[in-house]
Amino acid sequence: MDEQTKTELEAAVFRRLVEHLRGRTDVQNIDMMNLAGFCRNCLSNWYQDAAEDKGLGLEKADAREIVYGMPYDEWKTKYQSVATAEQKAAFEKNKPEH
Repeated sequence: MDEQTKTELEAAVFRRLVEHLRGRTDVQNIDMMNLAGFCRNCLSNWYQDAAEDKGLGLEKADAREIVYGMPYDEWKTKYQSVATAEQKAAFEKNKPEH
């Protein structure tokens, strides 16, 4: 597979992942962190890092809006619930180092 095709496939997979996460507003970021070691915020941070690697300035809020499909504060108001003590404890035990 040539590099251009590989890049196009990777981009398509990323777009599909983001669309999937936008549709799964029931899945909380802390649960994603506890189970998979990354969440929507991680994706937006990685997006921002990739933009910076290309010499492009991208604000954190703009990167989050790309991933969330709306401003982050709006998403939090609509969909984020308060983390339980169990969720917080699991996060502290397993939080990733990235």
